[in-house]
Amino acid sequence: MSSKKIFAPTKRLTRLLGFLGILLALFVLLNYILLPMYVNHGSRHTVPRVVGLPFDQAKPKLDSAGLVAVEGDTRPDPTYPAGTVTAQNPQPGAAVKEGRRVYLTLSGGEVPVAVPLLRGKSARDARFALERNGLKLGAITYDYSESFPENTIIDQSLRAETKVAKGTTVAVTVSKGRTDQEITVPSLIGKTLTEAEKILQGAGLNVGIVTSQPSFDLLPNTIVDQFPRPGESAKAGTEVDLFVVKVGKPTEEIQQPK
Repeated sequence: MSSKKIFAPTKRLTRLLGFLGILLALFVLLNYILLPMYVNHGSRHTVPRVVGLPFDQAKPKLDSAGLVAVEGDTRPDPTYPAGTVTAQNPQPGAAVKEGRRVYLTLSGGEVPVAVPLLRGKSARDARFALERNGLKLGAITYDYSESFPENTIIDQSLRAETKVAKGTTVAVTVSKGRTDQEITVPSLIGKTLTEAEKILQGAGLNVGIVTSQPSFDLLPNTIVDQFPRPGESAKAGTEVDLFVVKVGKPTEEIQQPK
């Protein structure tokens, strides 16, 4: 009789302890294993901005943020140097999971343009042709040519079809015409000496002797006379003597360097 009374409570206690043990095991499993796995699985990272950085700098920046850099397309871009990140996906500031791939578009640099053929064109037409390709007309020099008519381009500093960056300057040489052709002497009276030199050079003529001449009405270095006279014909390379207003002795002569 007494043995049965002792057995019943002992059995219930064993069941209770077993139940408590199960609860403790579930608690440990949930708190130290399942819950950390759930929290870590759902962790979020902010995507840093890497646009404008070279790829070899963008990659470690994304790595340190727990993300994976993926090199994507390479596209021409006039703004960023070659190898620089121009776009990213996801965008900067986006919240993503750890290990998310970030796709990067890289710059291929500016697309070079071809130098057009300028020989045979006038300087005006050459300027338009260059500007259409994003290029610029540079210095213009003059020389005689037996093959190209006067005022047409006989040479250019960069060969046609050469690939260059936009904004590149191309210098040209313009024909003065044949060395034996007759040139109409332009009027230089009233011009400054500097202006006259440019006009004569463009016409295929040269400055000859510059003689000073007194004047109370005109500014120094103003041309008051010339020889040959305006409108006369002269061969290419002919020297035109100039008479200019100059402070000093009226008969002073200055021989221009040849």
